[in-house]
Amino acid sequence: MLGENLDGRLYTDLSKLSLDAPQPTVVPTERFYIRTRVSTLLKSGDLDFINVFARAATTPLRVSSEVLRKQARPMGMHLLECAGNTRETRFGLISVAEWAGVPLVDVLDRLGTARADGRILVSGFDRYESPSATSQPGASWIFSHEQIRGCGAFLATEMNGSALPRDHGAPARLVMPGWYGCTCIKWVDEIRVVGDDAEPTSQMREFAVRTHQQGSPKLARDYQAAEIDLAAMPVRIEKWRIAGKIKYRVIGIVWGGREPARRLEIRFNPEEDYVPVDNFQQGTNASWSFWSHAWTAAAPGSYLIRLRVAEPTVRTRRLDAGFYVREVEVLEI
Repeated sequence: MLGENLDGRLYTDLSKLSLDAPQPTVVPTERFYIRTRVSTLLKSGDLDFINVFARAATTPLRVSSEVLRKQARPMGMHLLECAGNTRETRFGLISVAEWAGVPLVDVLDRLGTARADGRILVSGFDRYESPSATSQPGASWIFSHEQIRGCGAFLATEMNGSALPRDHGAPARLVMPGWYGCTCIKWVDEIRVVGDDAEPTSQMREFAVRTHQQGSPKLARDYQAAEIDLAAMPVRIEKWRIAGKIKYRVIGIVWGGREPARRLEIRFNPEEDYVPVDNFQQGTNASWSFWSHAWTAAAPGSYLIRLRVAEPTVRTRRLDAGFYVREVEVLEI
């Protein structure tokens, strides 16, 4: 764990993902990435209730965190990735957990706001004793009703079979399956119905570029859904000696998108052609799937490993830009 409060970070070491683990897809909670740690200003009992405001209401309806915990049910495995996941941190701001919670639409239905005119603003406790040099406080995002229903948004109260830890947003955090982590608000303290003319929140503006917006729209309704495109990258390269010869095996993950990809291709230098990945099948878009590829390096040296999805209809903006290119130095062949 590095830093505190808004500057707190924990990076998942993807190279240690094991296909032999009982649940290879799930990252243990203590290794699940953290982009912001809990504020030292947040005290026990501060979030016993979530305040829900109907359109233009000044008096909130209150949702008990204890009731949410009691009503929680399994929501399945879902991947979170920070929109600021970068090569400098070895792409360690990405993880998968098994979640439990309550669908957000159920909460809105019970309070009579699920089909109200306007949009839904979800906010979380995000105040700190001192300013951050790299991030802005004020975690909140505005969604349409269709976006909430379409992705199956839920308020998570558990991860990996235990109560949600404080650094992961306890007592309740929003999970937007298939969306970047900046939309998955932690320490939820308020839900509010806002007008269709609502301006974007500071968090929406901060992450506009990272969520592939066209500039920084002036109204929240003009923001594109912050969905994660289908992507893939290597996470480990193994060196094997077989019958006296050195062989390499590339292990990687594929994730994101709305539909599983049918074909993944790989190359090891710009002057080479792409070839199909040997062992690939994306079983789900909710979490990640593993792939592997046997490789014989032509000579010692540096190699740039790049992947692509050979389906023109599948959106892969970060892959197309070379965002997840990895480099490996081969010393022995």
